[in-house]
Amino acid sequence: MPKDFVTVADWAADDLWSIVDRARVLRANHRSGKRSRTLEGRTLAMYFEKPSLRTHVTFEAGMAQLGGHAILLKPEQIGIGTRESPADVARVLSRWVDVLMARTFSHELIEQLAEDATIPVINGLTDLLHPCQAMADLVTMAEVMKPTDATLAYVGDGNNVANSLILLSAVLGLRLRLATPASHPPSARVLARAGELARSSGAEIVVGEDPVAAVKDVDFVYTDTWISMGQEEEAAQRRELFRPYQVNAELLSHTDDAWVLHCLPAHRGEEVTADVLDGPRSLVFEQAENRLHAQNAILETLLTR
Repeated sequence: MPKDFVTVADWAADDLWSIVDRARVLRANHRSGKRSRTLEGRTLAMYFEKPSLRTHVTFEAGMAQLGGHAILLKPEQIGIGTRESPADVARVLSRWVDVLMARTFSHELIEQLAEDATIPVINGLTDLLHPCQAMADLVTMAEVMKPTDATLAYVGDGNNVANSLILLSAVLGLRLRLATPASHPPSARVLARAGELARSSGAEIVVGEDPVAAVKDVDFVYTDTWISMGQEEEAAQRRELFRPYQVNAELLSHTDDAWVLHCLPAHRGEEVTADVLDGPRSLVFEQAENRLHAQNAILETLLTR
C-alpha cells in the first residue's frame, strides 16, 4: 500500500474498494451520531494555495470528528519556493505532524512534497488531479448502484476532475465515456497511464467530442465548471466554446434517466442548468457530503494501517 494519496493510479483496486466500504460505514455512523475516535492525538497540516470550501471544511471537520486536530497553513506564511524549499518544508513538517494535505496549482509540487516527507501526503487538488473528489464520487455512485455495473459519462472540460475519473476507472475496471472539445482534452500523460492500467483491469474508457454520443443510455452524467481557478481571463472564450456541453434536460433526454454528478462549485446556467442541478436525479449534494467520509476513510487508511 502506498505511503501517500497523490493519485489513485498508485493504489490497488482492492485498497480503493476498502476505502469506499469504510467511507460508507463512517457515513452511516455520522448520520446516526456515532463518532469513531480512530485518530485520537493525530495532527493534519493543511496547505492551501487555492481557495476552498469543501476541501478545507471536510478535512478540518473530519480530523476533529476522528479525534485529531488540523492546522491551516497559508502560502504567505510558509513561502514554499521563496522563503523555504519544498524539500525542507516537507522534512520539518514530518517531525511535527502526522499527515500533510496540500491543495496546489502545480502537481509536481505535491509529488516533491510526497517524495521528501516521511509522513503521508494527500493531494487535496492540483491542476492535474483531484483524487479525493474521485473517491467521493465513487462512494456516491455506490450508494445507488454497483459502480462496476454502471456507465459514467463526463461532459465538459478535460480538467483535473476528468483526469482523476479516468485513472479511477482504469484502476477499477469501470466504463467511462468522456466528451470534451478537441482543444481541451484530458491530459495525455493521464490517458497514457490509464491505458496501461486498463489492460489489466478491463476498463472501457472512450474519449470523444460529441456530448450526445457520450451520454447515450448511461447511468451517470458528470460535469464540472468550465472556468477553473486561474482561468478567469479566458472566461468569455470558454463559455462560448463549451456551450454545446451544457448538462440540461435536452442532453439528459438521451440517457436512461441518468443520475447527475457535479463536484461543485457550480455555475448555474453555464455547465449545468438549475433545474438539473436541483432536480430529483441530482446527487450533487450527496457528493459534497461524501467528501467528508471518503477523506476520513483515506486518513484512517494512511494513519492506522
